[in-house]
Amino acid sequence: MEESVRIFSPATVANVACGFDILGLALDNPGDEVIVRRKAGSGIVIRNETPYTNIPTDPDANTIGVAAKAFLEHLQSDAGFEITITHKIKPGSGIGSSAASAVAGVFGINLLLGAPRTKKELVQFAMHGEKAACGSAHADNVAPALLGGFVLVRSYQPLDVIRLAFPDTLYIAIIHPQIELKTADARKVLRTSIQLKDAVKQWGNIAGLVAGLARNDYPLIARSLEDVIIEPVRSLLIPGYEKVKQAAIEADALGCSISGSGPSVFALCETEAIAHRAAIAMEEKFSDLEIDSIKYISKINTEGVRALE
Repeated sequence: MEESVRIFSPATVANVACGFDILGLALDNPGDEVIVRRKAGSGIVIRNETPYTNIPTDPDANTIGVAAKAFLEHLQSDAGFEITITHKIKPGSGIGSSAASAVAGVFGINLLLGAPRTKKELVQFAMHGEKAACGSAHADNVAPALLGGFVLVRSYQPLDVIRLAFPDTLYIAIIHPQIELKTADARKVLRTSIQLKDAVKQWGNIAGLVAGLARNDYPLIARSLEDVIIEPVRSLLIPGYEKVKQAAIEADALGCSISGSGPSVFALCETEAIAHRAAIAMEEKFSDLEIDSIKYISKINTEGVRALE
């Protein structure tokens, strides 16, 4: 039996505009890399070899540790593991940093134990890590990180995760302004009630986006990438957001919105060339505000988490 495995777990874009807590997609880059090793005795040990000193190594405070312990408890296993984080998506970026770690941990442990559970079955355990990170056990980051592709969380009770068809030409431009925005704080600004007319419009956009992806209907995708419920309040936390979004649209992106809880902003694009153009346009708008940013250009990752050679 293998004693160690190196894992790559992809960054993700959650919500995807209109799909709050139910839509997500996986990115080819960036991502987390962790090494999972069997150790003598039981329990989880976390080691951090990244530049980010704010990553907790207490297993009860780290998303990897929380998810791993939930998984081992489910299996009624007393096996012990040492998990070393070697490369990390910047925490608080809005592109699934906590989800990638939780997914890498449970996937690596599952492999070393002989893969008793499928990737889809691991979603519920990775969600424990998300709850530890932000107080909500949502799956729109962990499900695409595990399964790859474009994912719909149809239901949480019971959990029902569905991979969606989508055009293979799609690219995503991500711009990460170097400001701090915690997921827990971004959830605090959300309204606890919404008007029926807004709910109806949002439902229509979700259905339209799923249909547009399945039919390779780019105009329908573009019309449906509209969030009338979450974005209006969360965008207030991101300086210059409206100008950044407008710049992406003017660069011919299909749509632009907040990635997860922010502060990263994503633009869904029909081609790689458009994605590069949109990323540069968004970067320039943040630069006008003297805000440094990091940009990524990525296709949709169709494999999800994987073991590296």
